[in-house]
Amino acid sequence: MLKSQPFFSLLQPVKVVQYNINTEELYSYLKEFIHMLYFRHLLVNPRDRRVVIVESVLCPSHFRETLTRVLFKYFEVPSVLFAPSHLMSLLTLGINSAMVLDCGYTESLVLPIYEGIPVLNCWGALPLGGKAIHKELEYQLLEQSTVDTGATKGQSLPSVMGSVPEDIIEDIKVRTCFVSDLQRGLKIQAAKFNMDGSAERPAFPPDVDYPLDGEKILHVNGAIRDSVAEILFEQDNEEQSVATLILDSLLQCPIDTRKQLAENLVVIGGTAMLPGFLHRLMAEIRYLVEKPKYKETLASKAFRVHNPPAKPNCVAWLGGAIFGALQDILGSRSVSKEYYTQTGRIPDWCCLNNPPLEMMFDVGKTPPPLMKRAFSTEK
Repeated sequence: MLKSQPFFSLLQPVKVVQYNINTEELYSYLKEFIHMLYFRHLLVNPRDRRVVIVESVLCPSHFRETLTRVLFKYFEVPSVLFAPSHLMSLLTLGINSAMVLDCGYTESLVLPIYEGIPVLNCWGALPLGGKAIHKELEYQLLEQSTVDTGATKGQSLPSVMGSVPEDIIEDIKVRTCFVSDLQRGLKIQAAKFNMDGSAERPAFPPDVDYPLDGEKILHVNGAIRDSVAEILFEQDNEEQSVATLILDSLLQCPIDTRKQLAENLVVIGGTAMLPGFLHRLMAEIRYLVEKPKYKETLASKAFRVHNPPAKPNCVAWLGGAIFGALQDILGSRSVSKEYYTQTGRIPDWCCLNNPPLEMMFDVGKTPPPLMKRAFSTEK
């Protein structure tokens, strides 16, 4: 997905592009998008700047290859480095080992990092993220909410608009929705899946009026505000949720690493910015760890979460920026334009068959000029 960060202050609508499109079409979109970044926002010559791309470990290969082709062939950058977002987020904290949960738009992905190495055989992912919340929120809005227009009050939402645009759905989620605490959440789930009608739902939070435009006012029911985020913590038929992702990944890790990983949890991603998310996640973990499935196998019951020095949706980017400032390490890990021209491939961060150092960006060369920083000690 291509999506500009909020600090770019775009004057035109953001275009969202899915991965599974024609390669040449993706090439065209990427070329246009990166051109905008370089020449409208950064105002630098791409030939003078190395590139660090912070990516998910689930990023499709054809997307990486197309992006690399754009950078090397069209913009002629000197070197490119693809860095895993889970690892980059640890650079903001100065730690080597942690269990990192990225709760983003399409999925929630957990990956243990031990002594700076991503433990790839212990990753876990579920399609629970912003997209799932948006789908549930739109369904509930169309089912329960009403709209006031200039002439008529209390019209059903489907009679006014057949579907709600996703940018409005996201704005409603950000402005009105929140994550309940554990006890309240369990009661909401019990009432939702109640078959005999005995479970009682907790009291609703206040309703909210959301202006769709100058004439239409959408009434967002209180029952919607606190229930849509429960989809992240409702266990499915396989008893999986965002909280079980962390515990299941921990069980797959070597037994001598579990205590250190459990005591160093890092949560990143835009969905983690929902009010109450972090508190609920920790409560869910402490609640689930007492169940037989985990109590008998997990020796460590102490879980601690870090507070990174940035908003959750920017932590990985900040880590990538810190990594990009480490010139010697960046030079030894980056892939040069010459190597790409000869081989036509870009190795993975965790690839054991890395190219020889002489094919990488030469550390001995004078590096391309970098933007001076306020804290720089360079003369």
